[in-house]
Amino acid sequence: TIAVIGPAFGFLLGSLCAKLYVDIGYVDMETITITPQDARWVGAWWLGYLIAGAITLMSAVPFWFLPKSLPVPLVKHDSSCSPDQTRFIKDSPAMNHKIRPEEPANLHLMLKEFVPTLKNLLGNPVYIIYLCVTIIQFNSLIGMVTYKPKYIEQHYGQSASKANLLMGMINIPAVALGMFSGGVIMKKYKLDVLGAAKFAFGTSLLGYFLSLFFLAMGCENTKVAGITVSYT
Repeated sequence: TIAVIGPAFGFLLGSLCAKLYVDIGYVDMETITITPQDARWVGAWWLGYLIAGAITLMSAVPFWFLPKSLPVPLVKHDSSCSPDQTRFIKDSPAMNHKIRPEEPANLHLMLKEFVPTLKNLLGNPVYIIYLCVTIIQFNSLIGMVTYKPKYIEQHYGQSASKANLLMGMINIPAVALGMFSGGVIMKKYKLDVLGAAKFAFGTSLLGYFLSLFFLAMGCENTKVAGITVSYT
């Protein structure tokens, strides 16, 4: 649910900021004769960064009170924990051969362990699948989110605020449905970490192939003097 609230808030905030003039607070709005529907209108794009930055900073405050490590009594080490879990616990046996935070950094030891660590990381199937999923999502989603609002503005004559609002109305229900259905499928079939990674890869690849249909859709280019048509 948090992952759905974030994009929804972002699109709504972008729509609100696009309705405000870029120099709001510095000029008399009564003297502005253009409206958000005018092509010369520039919204307060900088306001969203300030609001998002302030919210991010406030959300980071609780993390300042967390301890640097999880201390565990030496006589009560939980043997049921996996090595991946115990390596994050202070005084864990799995940390004996690692560089501790309180010790000075040993560059030679770090370089010596770099190649084996990188080899183990690249040999982790979950990490590799997640990396492929991220690449697929960037190629299929980022371009649409970046350029689709501008496409709506140019070809359908909508303002920037309405284009952002439409993007939120189109994408947020699909994202929410995908998260909900994915959780139901994982719970029903009891997928483990590797199974969940494979499931994410399959759905991301399917979404990427479906996004290729956008190439068959389009409108005529807007007539712009000197670019798409001649001046005469």
